Amino acid sequence: MRPQLASLATKVFIQRDYSDSTICKFQTKFPAELDSRIERSLFEETVKTLNCYYGEAEKIGGQSYLEGCLACATAYIIFLCMETRYEKILKKISMYIQEQNEKIYAPRGLLLTDPIERGMRVDHVTLYCVKKSI
Repeated sequence: MRPQLASLATKVFIQRDYSDSTICKFQTKFPAELDSRIERSLFEETVKTLNCYYGEAEKIGGQSYLEGCLACATAYIIFLCMETRYEKILKKISMYIQEQNEKIYAPRGLLLTDPIERGMRVDHVTLYCVKKSI
């Protein structure tokens, strides 16, 4: 008998929410496909946290203006030497998604994908089911 193999079953897409503006924000509507796989509160908390991170990344403040001025003054060469505030927050988001996958989603047979891998259009959760091979 072969060991159990995980096979791809379904992808569930969480769409962008454009109701407020074009700021990167995802819908917190709970997909029916996840109903028996994860608690609604855990899913919603993950999406709300991601939305907060993206909101933080989109904020324009003194640091953003300084980065823009330095970019213009150095013909954008400065970005070869330093990360922008936006890039730092994107890394924070990737670490958060990885942590959520390890602690919450993977044990339930789910995988949360980083939206940056999909051009920030959608976030998606992949459902895996384990089936036995003969």
